[in-house]
Amino acid sequence: MNTEHVLCVTPGGGPGEAEACLVAAGCQVMRATSLVAAGRLQVQQHFGVGVLELDAHAGVPVAEMEACANASPETEWVLVCDAQALDSPVLRELVLDFFFDYQLLPLDCSALLLMVEHANQRALLRRRQEAGRRLAVDAMGMVGRGPMITRLRQQIRKVAAAEAPVLIGGESGSGKELAARAIHQCSQRSTGPFVAVNCGAIAPTLIQSELFGHERGAFTGASSERRGLIEVANGGTLFLDEVGDLPLELQTNLLRFLQEKTINRVGGVRSLQVDVRVLAASHVDLAEAVAVGRFRDDLFYRLNVLSLEVAPLRRRMEDVPILAEYFFQRCVAKIRTRVRGFSRQAIGAMLAHSWPGNVRELFNRVQRAVVMTERRLIGPADLGLPIAESSGLLGLDAARTLAERDAISLTLTRVGCNITHAARELGISRMTLYRLMDKHSIAPESDTRTGPATWPTNARGLKPELTGASPKPSIAR
Repeated sequence: MNTEHVLCVTPGGGPGEAEACLVAAGCQVMRATSLVAAGRLQVQQHFGVGVLELDAHAGVPVAEMEACANASPETEWVLVCDAQALDSPVLRELVLDFFFDYQLLPLDCSALLLMVEHANQRALLRRRQEAGRRLAVDAMGMVGRGPMITRLRQQIRKVAAAEAPVLIGGESGSGKELAARAIHQCSQRSTGPFVAVNCGAIAPTLIQSELFGHERGAFTGASSERRGLIEVANGGTLFLDEVGDLPLELQTNLLRFLQEKTINRVGGVRSLQVDVRVLAASHVDLAEAVAVGRFRDDLFYRLNVLSLEVAPLRRRMEDVPILAEYFFQRCVAKIRTRVRGFSRQAIGAMLAHSWPGNVRELFNRVQRAVVMTERRLIGPADLGLPIAESSGLLGLDAARTLAERDAISLTLTRVGCNITHAARELGISRMTLYRLMDKHSIAPESDTRTGPATWPTNARGLKPELTGASPKPSIAR
């Protein structure tokens, strides 16, 4: 019999019938005389299959059985017990939630061997699946294999080697803080502190003191001196999230700190030298904020030495199933649940959704579904999503097409329909961009700054209006 090591558990006794049957068949068997001991063994060694043989006269140690089954998620468990034991509704529920299968006494040895062989094959498949999931999460803590996330990883490694400030752009919930943490972890400052500050979450009256600290007696209630967050980050990295929400008067102080690497506490007269690398992020376009006078242009240029853009989730739809599975595994590790994953309809619904809340929205929907569903597989309704049209599962080609079309439309909108700028940002030639726009029936609107956009004739010698192209950009949702 071709199986990995089998863990046989016979609480309170010697070798059971199941162990004797497996040994006779040539299986590599290790015995544990208690569920607690079995849990410890699983930490030390991998077992493809575990066989628990309950004594007919012993009680059902539900909590210990659950802990043992959870000790190694990659192990498939088989229960051998007396028929009367299954009169317990608690045990029946436990078997349904955590066991591959069960067999009743008196033991049918051939049936047990076949059951263990099937469980072992499932364990091997589960290990391959888990290995693939681990490959999707790198040392940066980033999940995904698509071109967008791959490019972001490459850019992070490059900017991490420098000491200059980095401005991280991207929509809310897209993972800007995760990118900032990755820069810190890949840099020479990784052993120093990483201090994240949400500039939009601190009251304007307190943010000066929070960032720069204060001296004793500087204001009412300042009974002792306090280090600001910039001081706390000394020797490490300071991440200013939503930096565009900083009041204009505080932007002046921040600019001085970036220029001189010194700070003054509120109420203080001496300058303090600090060694901090600054990373900043904003979901608003700071260049536009500068144009309307809501953000200092000199501070913008100080922060925007190096720049990164975190793509919204709708532009990397190929990573949605991977992210959903990653979040699912995080959620089920914290609670007892019989949920085993997502249905094909759920995957299709997620691939058809536009994710306005980005990765944060995906995590919240998965977390809610794990808690609230009563099914073994999460469905679209559990995620709060409608069932996708067509067959219920969006194929890889369809998902890639949606992501490609959305990326082109959004880029054209962002650059004011300037074909040259859009092609450069997408990393393709102008002619390739024209071809893809023709493929997706996307026509640019006129740009008042550059004049009306013009189209070359396509490969068939026809202009887009003769090939059915829509007159305005069409964004897939």
